Amino acid sequence: MSLTPGRVRLLTPVAAALFLGLALTIRALDDGALRQHSGTALYASMVWAAVLFLGPRLAPLSVGAIATLFCWVVECAQLTGVPAQLSAGSLAARLALGVQFDPVDLAWYPVGVVPLVALHALLSRRTAAASA
Repeated sequence: MSLTPGRVRLLTPVAAALFLGLALTIRALDDGALRQHSGTALYASMVWAAVLFLGPRLAPLSVGAIATLFCWVVECAQLTGVPAQLSAGSLAARLALGVQFDPVDLAWYPVGVVPLVALHALLSRRTAAASA
C-alpha cells in the first residue's frame, strides 16, 4: 500500500480514534502512573495524527517536530493559568489543554511521537521505493 496524501487523510482520523480508545481503556483500567503517562504519550500521538492530517505531504521528522513542539507549548501554557480557567468550564478544554503544568509530561510527549515518526518514515521509504 502506497502512502498517498489521500490515504493519509483517510487513515489519520482512524489512528487518532484508536489512540483515544486506547487512552480511555487504560484510564478505565488503571488509576496510577500507567494512566498518567500513557495518557500524556497518547495525547501526543493524537496531535501527531492531527498534524499529519493537516500536512499529509510533510516529512516524518517535520510532523514529529511540529507535534512535539505543539505539546510542549500547550504544557508550558499551563504555567499561565489560562488553560486551568478555560478547563474549569469545559471538558473539551480540559482534555485539549490540561490544567496544571507537569515537567514530567515534557519527556512523555516524545514517547508518543517518536515511534510514529519511525513508522511514518518506514512507510514513506516503502512508497518511494515502490514508485521508483
